[in-house]
Amino acid sequence: MAEFNRNIWAPWRMEYIRSLDQDVEEHGCFLCHYWETPHLDREHHVLWRSGSAFVMMNRFPYSNGHLLVAHGPHRGELGDISDDDMALLARLIRESTALLRRVVRAQGFNVGFNVGQCAGAGLPDHLHAHIVPRWGGDTNFMAVLGDCRVVPDSLDALYTELTAARGAT
Repeated sequence: MAEFNRNIWAPWRMEYIRSLDQDVEEHGCFLCHYWETPHLDREHHVLWRSGSAFVMMNRFPYSNGHLLVAHGPHRGELGDISDDDMALLARLIRESTALLRRVVRAQGFNVGFNVGQCAGAGLPDHLHAHIVPRWGGDTNFMAVLGDCRVVPDSLDALYTELTAARGAT
């Protein structure tokens, strides 16, 4: 029986791996950098800001429309955030899911905080929530079988669509 190649290439992954060290060397915490440079919101794919928090697109998404909702100030633990700021984060998560339902027609979501490195936090010292849109019959099997993701739209194209839809509400 002939042997065949079982590799599925995910070259975006190397960009992500290299960006981790580069972001820290250049700017420290990338969320702090984004928070402190509102004039670069489009470049950083920050969709909107509200009070002490902001919503942005994940540069290395698990699925199309993967968003991050972050507390602006650098805090790593849920207990470090005031009740008012936690309520704001919850409101932004609610607004983000409504926007994604309209724009990418998401049918469900995985929403959560990874608190601490052992819980999977890639940035364990700056609290942020992930919103991952889901659809019936989506391609999540690729991550399990092929260690890659299928993301059907570019960040820039979806950024334009999300910001236009948010402005139309």
